[in-house]
Amino acid sequence: MARILIVDDAKFMRVTLSNILKNDNHEIVGEAENGLEAVQLYKQLQPDLVTMDITMPVMNGIDAIKEIMDENKEAQVLVCSAMGQQKVVVEAIESGAKDFIVKPFDENRVLETVNRLLHKSQGLNTN
Repeated sequence: MARILIVDDAKFMRVTLSNILKNDNHEIVGEAENGLEAVQLYKQLQPDLVTMDITMPVMNGIDAIKEIMDENKEAQVLVCSAMGQQKVVVEAIESGAKDFIVKPFDENRVLETVNRLLHKSQGLNTN
């Protein structure tokens, strides 16, 4: 079980991800609807993993990833991106994100990616 922060400006997407992750016994420790909130909550909550949307008001996901990585180089950030945003996903990975999942969410892909990242961060490489 991991402590996860969900970041997306769309409430529907936060609820969808939250339900998928809770069904796999993860704890949702916080939700943010923009990058600025995400950075503040990350510093406050120190979650095991952050799911990060890219296109958001106030501060976008790329800038939020950079700030989170400045706070903790070991942060586990998983980008949630719509199809057709490959260039932005590459920028997010270069900024420190560990992987990405594509919207609309496929529950199996979400859980597979989340659990793989968590195992890697705990030194339990399952490959």
